[in-house]
Amino acid sequence: MDNKAFNIRPADRLGAVNEYYFSTKGKEVAQMNAEGKDIISLAIGSPDMPPSQETIDVLCETARRADAHGYQPTVGTPELRHAMAGFYKRWYGVNLDPNTEIQPLIGSKEGILHVTLTFVNPGEEVLVPNPGYPTYTSLSKILGAEIVNYDLKEENGWQPDFDTLEKMDLSRVKLMWTNYPHMPTGGRARRETFEKLVDFALRHNIIIVNDNPYSFILNKGEKLSILQIPRAKECCIEFNSMSKSHNMPGWRIGILATNGNFIKWILKVKSNIDSGTFRAMQLAAVKAYDNNDEWHLKSNYETYLPRRRYAEEIMRTLGCSFDPEQVGMFLWGRIPDKYTDVEELTERVLHEARVFIAPGFIFGSNGKRYIRISLCAKEDKFREALRRIKEVFKT
Repeated sequence: MDNKAFNIRPADRLGAVNEYYFSTKGKEVAQMNAEGKDIISLAIGSPDMPPSQETIDVLCETARRADAHGYQPTVGTPELRHAMAGFYKRWYGVNLDPNTEIQPLIGSKEGILHVTLTFVNPGEEVLVPNPGYPTYTSLSKILGAEIVNYDLKEENGWQPDFDTLEKMDLSRVKLMWTNYPHMPTGGRARRETFEKLVDFALRHNIIIVNDNPYSFILNKGEKLSILQIPRAKECCIEFNSMSKSHNMPGWRIGILATNGNFIKWILKVKSNIDSGTFRAMQLAAVKAYDNNDEWHLKSNYETYLPRRRYAEEIMRTLGCSFDPEQVGMFLWGRIPDKYTDVEELTERVLHEARVFIAPGFIFGSNGKRYIRISLCAKEDKFREALRRIKEVFKT
């Protein structure tokens, strides 16, 4: 037998991306915890509270049924699609046909994959915000799309600069990713921005995909959706997720809402990749969409407000500046000029104060002078994190 070495290499597309930052850094933090260093993580946006009790009850009750364990339709159950349409009508005032204008997702990350496969040929371009959610970039690269970054800046409230966009060569652009309320910066959703985006899309034949999971977090006011804008359904897709607003990140249930033609095309891709979500989870999600105003106020505002105050005090202790009007599940702050780069600060916080916070460069070059603190930790953890940081960063 020939003793030639067995030599397999991965596909070339893997050369375009690295392992997700929180995956690699998480291994380091896990090792530090194994060594007894008790790291407090204020880095990842994974809600630490449970869904409503009624939601959990429906999950358990349905899972006990013998007839609930078969394959489910990729389009989702009628009950779930109708609940999603009701959610959009109740909170956003948007009318959606549950039979043709909604596609349930196994989380928004999956939606990014399916939408890109549906609309973008290899070599065509997508507009990606800088800073922005890293998956917009990484999945586009994996699928052979060309990334064209558009800048979001603090002085503009982290909104797109439409004068600059109009000057760009847009001839090969198929998609534009937006995300309001914005992650990581907490920039607010603005009706004016949505109006400009719809106008921009219609004139340039570009699809806007707005990722909208944060409109409930620390926001007692009006919830905005790009689909509220006239003609938006013609050129826009909106993602929404139960992960943040309903404390269900591990459930992987999200919404894709747009016009019926787009849904049909996306379903061609999705139906060849996955099957429907477990029926018990879908029916439990239906119940979750019925959560009353009091539940949302407590879970999405009253729970996060004290944590936000601790995060602001941590920012001040570190000498960082921040916009107190930002919303969402994180606090975004600019580091002092005395630091050469953001990791000079975040690594000191990790290794000396034993608190893990996210450096802004992972969200793009416009984040390289910023840090992000997640609000997904109990108040006692925040209190201890603040104590540790004050001990290390004594003035």
